[in-house]
Amino acid sequence: MLNGEEFGRLFETFERSAFRLETLSVYNVEEEREEFERFLRGGDMGPDWDDNPWVRSMTDKGKEVSRVHVLRSPLTDYLRYELAAYPGNITAGETIGIIDQADQEVADLPDHDFWLFDDQDVYRMHYTPEGAFIGADPLPAHCLAEYQDYRDRALAAAVPFADYWERHR
Repeated sequence: MLNGEEFGRLFETFERSAFRLETLSVYNVEEEREEFERFLRGGDMGPDWDDNPWVRSMTDKGKEVSRVHVLRSPLTDYLRYELAAYPGNITAGETIGIIDQADQEVADLPDHDFWLFDDQDVYRMHYTPEGAFIGADPLPAHCLAEYQDYRDRALAAAVPFADYWERHR
């Protein structure tokens, strides 16, 4: 299992595309704690929210970054925070879709997060029950077609973020 630092290096080495399926309603990220608290107080979120530099570091190199977040309304405080940051990710070049299980049930998607890099390497994400990242397991090659299919079904079912946000903000 790759830890945070080892897993983070994958974002520097992938060549063409990175896709993420997100499934949790809360992610407990230590580096976000102060920003999350500021968001809950209605504070200024700063310029990184307008154009996410982490996403920009990949898309400026011509790499595609996309995600689908599977969630269920009503949104948790954490999801309100995360979704409020998505416009800056989109400005930076990320494509984001939402599947709200309260609006539509999409069967046969996994109940866990994963990243698919360059359409060839899949990493299953592991979290504590509180949403803290534990690590990522590289999945064997025989799982690739299954996870490509998950990605394709999620992308086909997802509502573009801007459309979702306009209705649910």
